[in-house]
Amino acid sequence: MKWVFDKIVGTLALVFLAPLMLAVAVAIKLDSRGPVLFRQKRYGFNNELVEVFKFRSMYTDRCDANAVKLVTKDDPRVTPVGRFIRKTSLDELPQLFNVIVGNLSLVGPRPHALEAKAAGDLYDEVVDGYFARHKVRPGITGWAQINGWRGETDTPEKIQKRVECDIYYIENWSLLLDTYILLKTPFALLRSENAY
Repeated sequence: MKWVFDKIVGTLALVFLAPLMLAVAVAIKLDSRGPVLFRQKRYGFNNELVEVFKFRSMYTDRCDANAVKLVTKDDPRVTPVGRFIRKTSLDELPQLFNVIVGNLSLVGPRPHALEAKAAGDLYDEVVDGYFARHKVRPGITGWAQINGWRGETDTPEKIQKRVECDIYYIENWSLLLDTYILLKTPFALLRSENAY
């Protein structure tokens, strides 16, 4: 049922958001050299690697495909347009293609980059049972994001809270919960204090 929901809603969202996505693509091309899209390998369902699409927000010669260094406030690697699309999460819109292909869901734990760290340690070294969050297909948005846990994960506490939210979502999943999260996501994006 979730798969059908993802396909229908994902396709409708892609059609509805196509003009906005085109505008973002044009802005990226006018702002800096390089491709419009950025691809990054992340952990997916059952720890399988998936290639996630995003709008490019960094200068091409400064991109960090493995996310070894987290993006911070006023990060010089981020372009002016990139700063805006990251803060508003417009950089995530190409992941609708991932939903259509089937390696992402609309709602689920956000897929993390392979080398992502909190306070210098890989996430699975910081959080006991970290990989339990990969029991479901990852999503574009999730319970953690609508509860204020988006953006920088520079401390062990921040990634711990995200994983706790992810586990709560997995244990309480329903189409009603997915619908609630999707409806709350635009409002959560208005609180962008930790998004760089």
